Amino acid sequence: MERPAWAPEGVDMSRASPARMYDALLGGSHNFEVDRFAAEAGKRLVPDLPRLALSNRAFLRRAVRFLADRGIRQFLDVGSGIPTAGNVHEVAQAIDPAIRVLYVDIDPVAVTHARTILVGNDRADAIQADLRKPDELLARTEDSGLIDFTEPVGLLLVAVLHLLQDADLPRERVTALREAVPAGSHVAISHLTSAQRPEDAARLGDHSANESRVGIRFRDRAAIIDLFTGWELVEPGVVEIPQWRPESERDLHEAPGRSLGLAGVGLRV
Repeated sequence: MERPAWAPEGVDMSRASPARMYDALLGGSHNFEVDRFAAEAGKRLVPDLPRLALSNRAFLRRAVRFLADRGIRQFLDVGSGIPTAGNVHEVAQAIDPAIRVLYVDIDPVAVTHARTILVGNDRADAIQADLRKPDELLARTEDSGLIDFTEPVGLLLVAVLHLLQDADLPRERVTALREAVPAGSHVAISHLTSAQRPEDAARLGDHSANESRVGIRFRDRAAIIDLFTGWELVEPGVVEIPQWRPESERDLHEAPGRSLGLAGVGLRV
């Protein structure tokens, strides 16, 4: 397979990436054949999977606007994926051009593409780091010079924690990030769930473990709420993704009771 010009050297083009699969589901172009194949396989198992991707993306935009309205002027987007249209810096800087955004992802393709579209924007950047290594992630964040941990931070963990297995201690990783940010900071989390559609979740989970080898961990409602330990949940709490403060009918990509994801926002007090 020929490596596209936008793909950095050394990228494994034979293995699907969650960031690139998500890009494929959203109709993006920064993905490989293996990513498109995995995304199509997921759609065959659950045909409305693209609606989940759109729903999640809409939640991200709503959460950014909500936090900006609450006075947040810097965002740390961990597991950012490939920034497609309507990404964090576009939404946030449309509200206040002075808002700073740092994208973090483990996928070098996501980081390379983000840096490309951010050329000329001195208030946004992207770094490569692993959420499973929070100390290293926080050190690289500080080195970027964009995030000031003495001021409130908008921490975005959107569609990333379900990529951590239980052995990766996802709650502890969120806690480590919470302890690094001051009072007034917020966290926005979306996470794949087995709560509404356990059979579909089981099919997708099995496929991710045995076919695409992405390793998605669907969790129940209680386990997702547990990720907010130490944060004060903002109304309406942890709900189906499209039900978190929808701004119009255009945000309702999934019917009530049909979402494969839950979402919420918490405050650091």
